[in-house]
Amino acid sequence: MKKFRKVLDGLTTSSPGGTIGSPSCGSAAGTPTAAPTPKEIDVQETLVSENFQLCKTVRHGFPYQPTALAFDPVQKILAIGSRSGGVRILGRPGVDCYCQHESGAAVLQLQFLINEGALVTACADDTLHLWNLRQRRPAVLHSLKFNRERITFCHLPFQSKWLYVGTERGNTHIVNIESFVLSGYVIMWNKAIELSTKTHPGPVVHLSDSPKDEGKLLIGFESGTIVQWDLRGKKADFRIYYDEAIHSVSWHHEGKQFMCSHSDGSLTMWNLRNTTKPFQVTFPHGKIQKDGRKESCKPILKVEYKTSRNSEPFIIFSGGLSYDKAGRRPALTIMHGKAITVLEMDYPIVEFMALCETPYNNEVQEPYAVVVLLEKDLIVVDLTQSNFPVFENPYPMDIHESPVTCTAYFAECPPDIIPILYSIGAKHKKTGYSQKEWPVSGGTWTLGSHTYPEIIITGHADGSIKFWDASAITLQMLYKVKTSKVFEKPKPGEGRAAELVEEDPFAIQMVSWCPQSRIFCVVGISAHIILYRFSKYDANTQIVSLEVRLQCESEDVITPSENENNPCFSEPGSHSPQPHHQHPASPSSGTPEGIKDSIPCLKVKDRMVRVPPGYQAELVIQLLWVDGEPPQQITSLDINSAYGLLAFGNCNGLAVVDYLQKTILLCMSTLDLYGAADPYQRLTRSPRRNRQSTSEFCMRGLSNFYSDSKKRIRTSYQSLTELSDNQQSIDMERSKSPTSVHYPTSLHNDPRVLPEPVASLRASHCSPVFYLLDNDHVNGHCTSPTSQPCSAGKPRVPMGPEGPRLTRRGPGRPPFRKAQSAACMEISLPVSHTEGYASRRAMLQQLHGVTMYSHDEHHTSAPYCWSERESRENSFSRSRSSSVSSIDRDTKEAITTLQLGESYGRKSDAVPTPCLWVGTSLGVVLLIPMSIPTDQEERMEEPVTIGPSGAILMLKGSVLRFGFLDCMGALIQSPYEVWRDANAPEDPDRPRKRKLVHFSPSSSQDTCGEGHLAVVCSERQAKVFLMPSQSCLFVHNITESSFVLRADVVSVCNSVCLACFCANGHVMTLSLPSLRPLMDINYLPLTDMRIARTFCFTNGGQALYLSSPTEIQRITYSQEMCDNLQEMLGELFTPIETPEAQNRGFLKGFFGGNANTFDREELFGEAAAGKASRSLAQHIPGQAGVEGMKVAASGVVGDLARARIALDERGQRLGELEERTALMMTSAETFSKHAHELMLKCKDKKWYQF
Repeated sequence: MKKFRKVLDGLTTSSPGGTIGSPSCGSAAGTPTAAPTPKEIDVQETLVSENFQLCKTVRHGFPYQPTALAFDPVQKILAIGSRSGGVRILGRPGVDCYCQHESGAAVLQLQFLINEGALVTACADDTLHLWNLRQRRPAVLHSLKFNRERITFCHLPFQSKWLYVGTERGNTHIVNIESFVLSGYVIMWNKAIELSTKTHPGPVVHLSDSPKDEGKLLIGFESGTIVQWDLRGKKADFRIYYDEAIHSVSWHHEGKQFMCSHSDGSLTMWNLRNTTKPFQVTFPHGKIQKDGRKESCKPILKVEYKTSRNSEPFIIFSGGLSYDKAGRRPALTIMHGKAITVLEMDYPIVEFMALCETPYNNEVQEPYAVVVLLEKDLIVVDLTQSNFPVFENPYPMDIHESPVTCTAYFAECPPDIIPILYSIGAKHKKTGYSQKEWPVSGGTWTLGSHTYPEIIITGHADGSIKFWDASAITLQMLYKVKTSKVFEKPKPGEGRAAELVEEDPFAIQMVSWCPQSRIFCVVGISAHIILYRFSKYDANTQIVSLEVRLQCESEDVITPSENENNPCFSEPGSHSPQPHHQHPASPSSGTPEGIKDSIPCLKVKDRMVRVPPGYQAELVIQLLWVDGEPPQQITSLDINSAYGLLAFGNCNGLAVVDYLQKTILLCMSTLDLYGAADPYQRLTRSPRRNRQSTSEFCMRGLSNFYSDSKKRIRTSYQSLTELSDNQQSIDMERSKSPTSVHYPTSLHNDPRVLPEPVASLRASHCSPVFYLLDNDHVNGHCTSPTSQPCSAGKPRVPMGPEGPRLTRRGPGRPPFRKAQSAACMEISLPVSHTEGYASRRAMLQQLHGVTMYSHDEHHTSAPYCWSERESRENSFSRSRSSSVSSIDRDTKEAITTLQLGESYGRKSDAVPTPCLWVGTSLGVVLLIPMSIPTDQEERMEEPVTIGPSGAILMLKGSVLRFGFLDCMGALIQSPYEVWRDANAPEDPDRPRKRKLVHFSPSSSQDTCGEGHLAVVCSERQAKVFLMPSQSCLFVHNITESSFVLRADVVSVCNSVCLACFCANGHVMTLSLPSLRPLMDINYLPLTDMRIARTFCFTNGGQALYLSSPTEIQRITYSQEMCDNLQEMLGELFTPIETPEAQNRGFLKGFFGGNANTFDREELFGEAAAGKASRSLAQHIPGQAGVEGMKVAASGVVGDLARARIALDERGQRLGELEERTALMMTSAETFSKHAHELMLKCKDKKWYQF
């Protein structure tokens, strides 16, 4: 029977698409008895594998760890390089492109080929890359890898195809941009300096050609040596030896003088007529002290010397502040004439660049703005106004203003929600920006045809929530909510506030939003929930507060000497709402400080508050401290506006709140939800002597945003140690752990106890959904997005006459530690593909100090094969009695997912009723039926009744997601209440009533009969059940070697599928209801918890995650969107005529040097300079010819489009040539006429008459 059922499961898993039958997979509890065969259902599936393709769409946010900056003054596009090898290219709003070097090496420098549609990048692996920007997705055309020298500086003159490359050895090489090969022309450092010089000049830190003569190259060495090299004569014109190290050099546009910035905070001005010493030395921020000496200053890292026609020149530099003023912020200084303006920045300056009107370096520069690249921000300063205001940044560069802790993605929102949120958010925008248009205005972008309203919600560490308009692959800030305004500010040194050591008690953990009813619910790290309603009017309101005691300890058995028993939960009748200002006093229980009891973690404002239009807080629910233990964090949440109910759970139990009547309907431990239908045998525990007081533990907030070597992962755990195969060593490690638990020797031989070493630790984690694992060891710490691991107090091992007792803290009571923001999770944890699930549990033990049991076997009685190592570790073979697994009483069962909707709570139900679907970490699904009054008046007065648990279904692993389909395969949406503004003026003729929209499972079942399909996805498995018979129609084991992190039932291509993201980086889609695999792509290896915390799917085949602490990466798994992506992206390059150089005049051209006759090809070409050594650099052909051109050819800008652009450019140039030819002919005719007139006039004159 077992083998037959296993074969049947396999057939069901691989059933083909199209018309689907309904083979029975056994009863819900997993017993081998056959379930009644349901009526055949006929679902015509339309999705096939060809509908799916995975690709990145766009990246939003500020480039993480920026390193370089460049600007094309003609195309007006900006490029930013980063430490991870990424390049962001920005233009007008909508033009935003992300490129990534395959090597991942940091970008040292960027150089645009001005108005050529190309970009040169120099990376830390000493490789130069040429990027083609004439396609919507730029690609590398050529690469040049230096083998023997390290690149330190690059310079590309305007309209030149020869790139100067300075190296760490002090040499200067020249690269042909077209062929990307080295020229044989090399300026060696020993030739550049005098032979009598005894020391090496250091790396090249500056290269630039003279504005006066392009044949002169100025080379700056780090030691303070400056050389002007005559490229034609191959000799030095002059050499300057200065005592201070040089950081940058900037020319005056006439080419007669230049300015240097130095390491001592000074600026020196040099004149080419006399290079023996600078004719001006200034310390802009160095004051003269009383003893007559200059105070020491920080280095000036960069200076720019820009001239203006109508005013004094601008001298702009970064750094140079005095050392004596501690705590001064980084500053950019603008010297304009006698005025010195210091612009203090919030973050260190990485790079800055003055934007000028002309690309020519020998013309008056006319700077109009300064782009300042900071470590965590990008600002542009307007130089045309005397107060130097900044421009309003149109890009979403402030996603990371506070660390992102959670994300939510909503596609196909109601069309009116975005304009309303924008209109309210616009009232709170900052003012004082420059009135001029954003100067980075290059590229073109048009609104694509495949657009629909999309909203992204980000929760942050400071308790703020941001709504973003994500339509048409753009991102624009709409509206911001600050949840901290609901609470009183804790006063330092008073009560619990003194224990709030860290700074983020309001951090957002998860959000739930109903766009139709505009009900918004927020879960915070302090075990609190805030319910918001939307209103277009301001109001005076008093926030209602409910306090819930959800700290259940059904397994605790106290010794008789204490004469007390702590109930697992209070009776339901005792859970009436308590005013937030009432905090019952708790007995001290013999402890000096007393045990905290029945108090919340935060204090809600108890007075009338005036709230502005937008989202207004209506209800706050807080979990209470119980017997000196802080509440466990909330792991699951669901809200339904049609029912007026809010359900939430943690690793202790489940609570249901009626937010219309502001009452608590249900508050029970997970164990008591089963009643007599508990599928597990739970063991009693050894009694403990004294309840351990943990009042010393306190709330902690989120970690600081940017991680450094000391704050990489800030948790309260000891270092993790490697797992050992030896059981004794595992026990020794346990004894060292702060959560150590010592079992009596007899328990290890008891066949009812879990075999894994995991069972020896307390269950304190709430959800196994977001875990990272490794085979042997973990080289970092991480936390779960849904709950935080715990750190217990000092282990106590009371010894009595009966031997060692079981000693432990309460059931997984962590002190609220400094939690991890999604932004700062950095951990490298490869996922096991060989060890099986026991390795994962052992990893969770080490990683979180928890025991989280997952029912990871199929619910039939088929034997489970364990690996040899696991059997050796456990020396135990798991008993598989029918439908029952023995688990340790110590194991906690967390509520991992909840869903309110119309369903059948029991097999005998004939019509659907409101139900609460509950999924737990043990793979159990519970259905709780409810009775809700339908009349509006009755609903506000009559109580909602909740029946005992109905069906119990089983899956492998922790339950992640529910979805409901009708018998035609269409998605059933949850019922909702149509939004109405509670603060709107009353209309006596039209009283406001609740308008509910229901999607009953039986509404479209006329042809198929009653019932609906329930899709349940867990960490390991997906199942489709037919309700109300509860028969399993289809089952698919998603993964054996990994586990699912995120899963969702989404609509794609007018159909429905199940999308999954696994810890091993695979993104998968399964058809519904047959669960056929449609796509399985190894997309993203999970290297940090940030991805696990923030990855989310949405409709339309889209998903997103936080790719870095400051950036959101959006992807699509829809082939249709991949095909249309080229149309949706912006064009980086637009054909623009290069501005003509100014006419220098006859005298300037005659006396100012013969710069125009300089031919670089003649000097640097192979014919004159020969070939460079092959061992010096290696040419690597780019992927643009293979992959990049495929992408370009598939979109609008393919070969034909580029050919058309080339023809247009050629036509423009031919037209310009014709116009110039006509002008020259006209000029020649005029000259001939005047010459002829002059000849006639002077023909008869004698020589002495002139």
